[in-house]
Amino acid sequence: MSSLAVRDEHAAPVSSTTKMIQPAWVRIAHWVNAVAMILMIMSGWQIYNASPLFNFTFSRSITLGGWLGGALLWHFAAMWLLMVNGLVYLVLGFVTGRFRRKLLPITPAGVISDTKAALTLKLSHDDLAKYNYVQKLLYAGIIIVGVIIVLSGLSIWKPVQLQWLTALFGGYDVARYVHFICMALIVAFLVVHVALAILVPRSLRAMIIGR
Repeated sequence: MSSLAVRDEHAAPVSSTTKMIQPAWVRIAHWVNAVAMILMIMSGWQIYNASPLFNFTFSRSITLGGWLGGALLWHFAAMWLLMVNGLVYLVLGFVTGRFRRKLLPITPAGVISDTKAALTLKLSHDDLAKYNYVQKLLYAGIIIVGVIIVLSGLSIWKPVQLQWLTALFGGYDVARYVHFICMALIVAFLVVHVALAILVPRSLRAMIIGR
């Protein structure tokens, strides 16, 4: 996660023209998305508890809304925030060419090679302005998951008005499972994202400083 530019006193000198790797609109969209997703996940868990898909429920201590009605209000409020912000992010990402520059190309050979290097702690971080193949795959994948979770959510919310969309997912019940699986993938992504920021602080600081 990128925020303010920082300087490590033990790191190599950085010129006075230091700039962020991530432009301002990316950082703003990043944090707005993070807040919206957390609100949607916590309220979504409360909604799930009202009609569980599996043989477990989420602890009330990590849910939002207190009851089904309250959770729905939080969920819909965060939904609009996420949709509007996500749409702006996608449009700017395509218009500015950022997605093409940052996320393409993605090749199986590159993903396999970088995965092996990451697992053996040999993945190079010489140029942190460029994403490695694993990062490209994860970031592109989470964008796709984000689109699917919004569409499946809409099909659950308006199964009659958007019956064509609900049918596209295989029906209301299947759409609920798709929505849940996408939520789980987003939570896993967030956990890994935060864990890497905590476990690799030097790399995190380097990513924040432009080169």
